[in-house]
Amino acid sequence: MFGRRRKDRGSNVEAADAAPAGDLDAYDEPSDEEYDEYATGSAADSGPYDIDEVDEETVTASRLDLGSVLVPLPAGGQIQVEMAPNGTPQNVHLVTQFGRITVSAYAAPKSPGQWREVAAELAETLRNDKAEVSIESGPWGRELHGRTANADLRFIGVDGFRWMIRCVVAAPAGNAGADSELVGIARSVISGTVVRRGSEPHPVRTPLPIVLPEALTRQLVAAQQQQQQAAAAQQQQQAAPQQGTAPAQPAPRTAPSAQPTQQTQQVPPTQQTPPRRGESGSAMQQLGF
Repeated sequence: MFGRRRKDRGSNVEAADAAPAGDLDAYDEPSDEEYDEYATGSAADSGPYDIDEVDEETVTASRLDLGSVLVPLPAGGQIQVEMAPNGTPQNVHLVTQFGRITVSAYAAPKSPGQWREVAAELAETLRNDKAEVSIESGPWGRELHGRTANADLRFIGVDGFRWMIRCVVAAPAGNAGADSELVGIARSVISGTVVRRGSEPHPVRTPLPIVLPEALTRQLVAAQQQQQQAAAAQQQQQAAPQQGTAPAQPAPRTAPSAQPTQQTQQVPPTQQTPPRRGESGSAMQQLGF
């Protein structure tokens, strides 16, 4: 299933985590020696993988194929698709009983270290949002843990060859600690993730495109049609009194708009079959908190 790994893969992870502390010193991160212990351990010899390291036909049959990233589905989990205002998929969340996991791939330079920079910026943003922030050691090096009164967030990053993985773990307050069930599931998902970077040029830090499986796309289209039909029925009910007909019972105020600015659709994984072949606002706002 898995082929020969890139020769610089393990050294990339180690080099990134052995770099001087720099901007993250203010956040009381563990020492470089502690990071080296994690980064050179078993995680560096497992995933996430580059598509060139694996048998593509095999991994697409056993993972959710999102174009730029192929992720394993947690047992009992559901898929939630977040759409951008222009109608394109923006994020795909894996929803479990413990919380939500979001794995995204970004363009990166050939040299390692992008995650280190991103983590420093995320820490500053979270602190500006009044979140309590700590930098912790994990299987791939530094992890960012943000805590608020209502929610816990954990950011896990991995530098690859011209790509970077960022995993966001979102849970109720107190449920995204290093030893929590949700974080354990998230790390397992990352270990089995495969990145399909492609040869197209992308500016560094640009999210790699998400392409939904055909079956999932059909379900989203059906959901949008249902919303449009519900909105049309609501408009007819509201117009009826003006036309001299008996007034109809008004629709609930919470009825969905025909063209929402942001839409999510949750789909049980058993209903989808993987095919064979710029952000704004604060960090907490982007994650719905």
